Amino acid sequence: MQVPETVAIIMDGNGRWAKKQGLPRTAGHKKGADQIRTIALEANRLHIKKLILYAFSTENWKRPEDEISYLCKLPGIFFSKFIKELMENNIRVTFAGELERFPKETQKVIRKAVNQTERNTGLELCIAINYGSRREIVLAIREYTRQVLEQERANDLSEEDFSSYLFVPENVDLLIRTSGEERISNFLLWQIAYAELIFTPVAWPDFDEAKLDECLRLYSERDRRFGGV
Repeated sequence: MQVPETVAIIMDGNGRWAKKQGLPRTAGHKKGADQIRTIALEANRLHIKKLILYAFSTENWKRPEDEISYLCKLPGIFFSKFIKELMENNIRVTFAGELERFPKETQKVIRKAVNQTERNTGLELCIAINYGSRREIVLAIREYTRQVLEQERANDLSEEDFSSYLFVPENVDLLIRTSGEERISNFLLWQIAYAELIFTPVAWPDFDEAKLDECLRLYSERDRRFGGV
């Protein structure tokens, strides 16, 4: 089976999953966080190079304050529970987005996980947090423009050069969205230009190893021509 190098997942459906179980939305987010560990370990086993997970978008600040407060605590809960296992499995943690809007403790937890795992050489587990693709592109343009105006580089931007200014410089091979919605939601708009897209009705808390393997099987059956014949 052909395995993609870079996989991105929009982890959707935590709240709806919780509602069906008669539980508060926070319970769905907690179960969803546990699935990050499950899917990261499986992706690592399959030798996927990079897994990018959409954990918190720039639009998620519109949610109720109590839910946002819990989501800000979730990285601490997750890494205190699973950082040892990530280290044992040689998984490296990175993040994409603007951490500065989060509470200092949330920033500290995430940066500690990044520093603790930076020498690992297995799967790169990239958490997209306070991430929005339009914002990412605007920031990239601003930085490129600054460098040109300050004569740090020539005005000769290529597509490859532009990618280097983004939070996520890699092209995405496969984008999966869980829970039945069929939209991109401002996620990796530049990077998914030639990605294969799979939309599954399975909510993220129920998206297990078998579901990931099925998505990878579907991916391996597709003919990726990149505009050719």
